[in-house]
Amino acid sequence: MSQARLTTWRQRLLACVLSLSALGCLPARADYTFVVEPVYGPQKAAEVYKPLVDYIAKASGEKITLVTPKNYHFYWRDLRANEKFDFSLDEAHLADYRIARFQFVPLVRTAERQSYTLVTNVDLQDKGIEALVGRKIVCMGAPSLGYALLLGFYPNPIQQPDIESSAASWRDAVEAVFAGEAEAAMVPTWLKDQYPNLTPVKTSVEFAGAAILAAPTVPEAVRNKVAEALLKLDQDPAMSNLLLELGISKFVGASAADYKGAEVMLKDFYGYQ
Repeated sequence: MSQARLTTWRQRLLACVLSLSALGCLPARADYTFVVEPVYGPQKAAEVYKPLVDYIAKASGEKITLVTPKNYHFYWRDLRANEKFDFSLDEAHLADYRIARFQFVPLVRTAERQSYTLVTNVDLQDKGIEALVGRKIVCMGAPSLGYALLLGFYPNPIQQPDIESSAASWRDAVEAVFAGEAEAAMVPTWLKDQYPNLTPVKTSVEFAGAAILAAPTVPEAVRNKVAEALLKLDQDPAMSNLLLELGISKFVGASAADYKGAEVMLKDFYGYQ
């Protein structure tokens, strides 16, 4: 082929490629979404989780957008409707729901198991949780795992505390106790351990740590890249503040069996079926 004909061929090929691109015929890199359980308000959640999403995007070479729901009401509504999200960060009961109902794939989980503790700075005179009946307890909204477990502490419908689900984060619940706005708070046990001046009243059973899951529509190759990156996250010094904020040491491998049956914690909430 002569040099002139080769140049013409290349020009035609380039023109064809540009035309196909303009028509949207060439496959573009996918834009994945990563939704997080609303244990923080949207603004704070963006601050906390953006480093995590940026890390995953850089390590995997994928474009990932963080989604921060307004509160648990909207999160539960969207979860039940299986709104399209590619990745999620969920505690055990919600992770099990996604896995069982919508075939989400668990990639990793926090190394630490999760439990919740009811704490107070009020002298209960060794009366235990019964001493808080009729008193204000601050918690994150339903159907957070802490709220579900708190309901389980008080199975008698006529012997209930005054549960206020106005906290914007678990730390806010603790601050409400210190401010005298509530007599007690339901918080993750790892957070309770940071406040030795609070008295633990009762600690829940343990669950597998929060999981990062992938929708079944995410290609296996992408799932593997994301999981591999997360398993190495603790080796990145820039991620130490994130791990500290989340109260964890690292991510480890996860399986559906880790969460099987945990969704029963949702049975008393509206919309569960």
